[in-house]
Amino acid sequence: MSLLDKIAATLTPPESDEARAEAHRDAKALAADNQWLARVLSQHEDIERLFATALDATSEAVARQAVKDLAVLLSAHSIAEEVALYPVLVMDGHKTHATEAYEEQQMTKVQMAELERLAPLTQEWRDKLEHIRGAVLHHVYREESRFYPEIVREASATDRAILDARFAEEFDRSMGRTPAALQVG
Repeated sequence: MSLLDKIAATLTPPESDEARAEAHRDAKALAADNQWLARVLSQHEDIERLFATALDATSEAVARQAVKDLAVLLSAHSIAEEVALYPVLVMDGHKTHATEAYEEQQMTKVQMAELERLAPLTQEWRDKLEHIRGAVLHHVYREESRFYPEIVREASATDRAILDARFAEEFDRSMGRTPAALQVG
């Protein structure tokens, strides 16, 4: 972790596990009527599991595969959010939230690229992975506690249907799957 990262972590301490769990529970309650949000939350849970798998790895092969799977999921998830959800934040008057979220995701991509250059299971690798995990958990907390509840409050039934389809389509495309809306037959 760089000196700047350490200073930033000191100045903006992470949310507690309890605060993150509460935000996630509250968002799950909102997801009952918002399929796009249910998908987002499920992906957030998968992302957390992959971080845990990588951090708990005892072999380089398992660590490398977990990080590779994590990078693929983070990339597809972020693209779907950036294409389907962040524009809605902007259109609903929350441009600052969208800009912050977009920038956080871009920095995560840079950090993941740096992680790929480190030898798995070394202390430097673990520190970098923990730093990325902390940044992603903070990002997820902000989405689940503030950004996405704002979309839910302001979205009409028509908007929700569009968000459901658009988020699924972009995620599938980014994962290399043909979106259902584009399948012929």
